[in-house]
Amino acid sequence: MASANAAVSLAIQRRLTDTGGMTAETIELAIEQSKENGKPFFEHLVEENFITSGKLAQIFSLEYSIPIYDVEQHNLELSPQEVVDAKLVKKHNLLPLSQRGNKLYVAISNPTDHQALTDVRFQTGLSIEPVVADAKQLANVIERFFKSQKDDINDSLDGDDGELGDIDIEAVDEDPGKDEGPVGGGDEAPIVKFVNKVLIDTIRNGASDIHFEPYEKSYRVRARIDGVLSEVTRPPVKLGPRLAARLKVMSKMDISERRKPQDGRIKLKLSKDKSIDFRVNTLPTIYGEKVVLRILDPTSAQMGIEALGYEDHQRELYMDALHQPQGMILITGPTGSGKTVSLYTGLNILNTEETNISTAEDPVEINLEGINQVHVDAKVGLTFAEALRSFLRQDPDIVMVGEIRDLETAEIAIKAAQTGHLVLSTLHTNSAPETLTRLLNMGVPAFSVASSCSLIIAQRLGRRLCSACKKPADIPEKVLKEEGLLDCGIPKDEVQVMEPVGCSECKGKGQKGRTGIYEVMKITPEIAKLIMEGGNSIEIAKLSASQGFNSLRRSALRKVAMGEISLAEARRVTTD
Repeated sequence: MASANAAVSLAIQRRLTDTGGMTAETIELAIEQSKENGKPFFEHLVEENFITSGKLAQIFSLEYSIPIYDVEQHNLELSPQEVVDAKLVKKHNLLPLSQRGNKLYVAISNPTDHQALTDVRFQTGLSIEPVVADAKQLANVIERFFKSQKDDINDSLDGDDGELGDIDIEAVDEDPGKDEGPVGGGDEAPIVKFVNKVLIDTIRNGASDIHFEPYEKSYRVRARIDGVLSEVTRPPVKLGPRLAARLKVMSKMDISERRKPQDGRIKLKLSKDKSIDFRVNTLPTIYGEKVVLRILDPTSAQMGIEALGYEDHQRELYMDALHQPQGMILITGPTGSGKTVSLYTGLNILNTEETNISTAEDPVEINLEGINQVHVDAKVGLTFAEALRSFLRQDPDIVMVGEIRDLETAEIAIKAAQTGHLVLSTLHTNSAPETLTRLLNMGVPAFSVASSCSLIIAQRLGRRLCSACKKPADIPEKVLKEEGLLDCGIPKDEVQVMEPVGCSECKGKGQKGRTGIYEVMKITPEIAKLIMEGGNSIEIAKLSASQGFNSLRRSALRKVAMGEISLAEARRVTTD
């Protein structure tokens, strides 16, 4: 019998005889029949009523000392439902039950199916702990498992989602040695369709960030559109863990790690020539993992400087500084103020065959062809300062540093600017004059700051009034004067303050899109002299204004006077 039944162990054959009531001849017959019809032996036994599925589960449990699990009593809401690929669940007739740390408990009808367990282990990266389940009961529960997914998400999916079928999603691995490929998860899974729909809808609405937020009794998804967060949908709270797991799988994060923040990236291919990258971050909260996706649209770096909202004289100052052979251009502002787009726009202008451009970024947000981009990683010692040192040994013409965070980076950047290189970078300060004093406070000598900095741009993003429905605002002249609108450089008879209304074009918001508001300050000989004399930011700002450089507040008021943004928006993004 052993030679004929090499695929079935002698121990299992004895169990089938002693416990299952089968004879050696019956086992031989079943083996031959299963070979003929091409079905797995144990599946054939149950289908042809040689043994019941319950009795077979008992035999597996006894032989391999694996507990039997009454899968019909399992609460499907407790299953980590996006951990195992839906295709594997159906293919191998198995069900993820629970996860503890890096150990995943899985119900399986045939624990001798080592390929099934290997597939799950490989796909999840977890240690697999199998339990035995009645095959027929398990099949019924798996059917309920997928039905519950569809029922849960059906209410959250509005309209036809058939168009999502052509969307290809890839995880972006920072290690170029690893393959990039479509992320698994089963395109037929409702949770996959729901996540895809949220991503596509928010992109179409012009969002810059998407927030997946778990709370004690609710779950919400919000999107930041034109700089303001608004609610997109409220899926059932029990979907929270599944949504977080799906997003982590998509961005190749460790799905078993829920106690620490993680970072990843996703590439969403909308068509053959159009793709959007997402920078993904998870944060453990008391009610689950919050996941935030920053949308990185490569086309935003190719809009052209004319589309950024610079006034003519500001654009000329920026272009003039970009075409200088050396010096340092600093762009400053809070997170989300558009610094990256301004930097990349400048780099695109400079990106020619004749120039060698290197950038150090944390992280690299948008890939630019023809530019050598480096993702800094402090964990392996690749800091901004270390990357800069390496750049200077690689015959650079132009260097971009994502952010000057410390004295070491500042000193190397300034040295590069003083030795024949054009340097672009950012700082987190509120205004152009404060950027200069920030460098001084870091410990950079005043002479180095004055001699290396050529231009500083402070910026904000303001919501643009909808051109289809905006209307003149009825504001008393006294208020216009108090706000400074009559002293912003726009002739009084040309000042036309507008206010939002709301229409179908802007979806009732009254505002559509954003425009840049800038303070562009050239380091003139007079400003350089004041820096070396120890002038503070207030004194520098006063001198800057006297030389015709508009402050952020004044620039915002000029856009109000020209009817581009509302007065309330100018107040929101700038201060006196």
